[in-house]
Amino acid sequence: MTVDNEIPARLQGKFKAMAVCWVLGLGSLLAWSSMLTIGDYYNNLFKKYHPTRALTLVYQPFAFVTIVILAYNEAKINTRHRNLAGYILFFISTLALLLLDLVTSGRGGIGPFLGICSIVACFGVADAHVQGGIVGDLSFMCPEFIQSFLAGLGAAGALTSGLRLLTKAAFEKSHDGLRKGVILFLAICTFFELLCVLLYAYIFPKLPIVKYFRSKAASEGSKTVSADLAAAGIQTNPDQAEEAKQPERLSTKQLFFQNIDYALDLFLIYVLTLSIFPGFLYENTGEHKLGAWYALVLIASYNVWDLIARYIPLVECVKLESRKGLMIAILSRFLLIPAFYFTAKYGDQGWMIMLTSFLGLTNGYLTVCVLTVAPKGYKGPEQNALGNVLVVSLLAGIFAGVALDWLWLIGKKDGF
Repeated sequence: MTVDNEIPARLQGKFKAMAVCWVLGLGSLLAWSSMLTIGDYYNNLFKKYHPTRALTLVYQPFAFVTIVILAYNEAKINTRHRNLAGYILFFISTLALLLLDLVTSGRGGIGPFLGICSIVACFGVADAHVQGGIVGDLSFMCPEFIQSFLAGLGAAGALTSGLRLLTKAAFEKSHDGLRKGVILFLAICTFFELLCVLLYAYIFPKLPIVKYFRSKAASEGSKTVSADLAAAGIQTNPDQAEEAKQPERLSTKQLFFQNIDYALDLFLIYVLTLSIFPGFLYENTGEHKLGAWYALVLIASYNVWDLIARYIPLVECVKLESRKGLMIAILSRFLLIPAFYFTAKYGDQGWMIMLTSFLGLTNGYLTVCVLTVAPKGYKGPEQNALGNVLVVSLLAGIFAGVALDWLWLIGKKDGF
């Protein structure tokens, strides 16, 4: 394996790779975003079970426990098999969600709800495979790749919101229109998940710039990229890889303590976001002029601004890289909690839409800043391990935020 000879061509396929990363990011969150976006449908079918909150609480433990196990063993796990397993599970689970609704004819009840919970648990396992695997994989490549992947994550929310609004409008006046819109919506999402499987399996590993960075990581001692290189037609020499193995490679524990502030940043970003989004927006914002459209508009506002914000760090002059600056900005977001509380109690829908947009804006911007700055200065295998560690912190924040979201139910007449 000769890395040096490939350096002049290392930028070939960069924009194709960024486009593929965007689609992969879209697919890694599309399944879960679809669950959140059709929350109005599930709230109608399973209202007494608080589905928006309950399904999120089912999803997160499976995602968190799986990512912890995978991150602990990341140096031994075949990245290609891990990511493909995740995307295939996303495809199968999204298809199962569609088939479940067709088989049950959209009936409510405990049976269908438990079936949905099982599928959501599969989404959590798939998410842990893909997010940690892809972020770790892209951490030793161009920062633009991670930014594109994270922008794809944001696009998943914006796209699902847009599709949901269109399908709701298209079937609003027809018989059983809400369900028909959801069926069409899930069919489109299933197609996108299949597309991600094909792109990651056959297109991404063969791009010259991707082959270059994976070859470079292998030369620095990474064992997780061998299957991806083989898929691209590059055979690694085990003896050479062993010689190139870096004895000073930092352990996962050392990487965590060196970057504990970045890990805490991601934890706090998502603790706050998930303590408000989506449960509070669906169940605690009251009735307004928009009626049944109100919650969907709030979710769409969050998703659109989250997507826009993920492109802002591409402009270097507005990208926040200071470790102290990031922490101050993230802690300042907690002022949104009383802001949402008082706006829901006394404000009108315009103020709530503005606050929700700001929540999405800060979530997307700060996430990209942290995940693109943190891996700088490390070797390929260390960047891969650090990417996994940071995703563990992110999912831990989501898990904690989902649990705290239930506190909004205290004092509600229809709560527990």
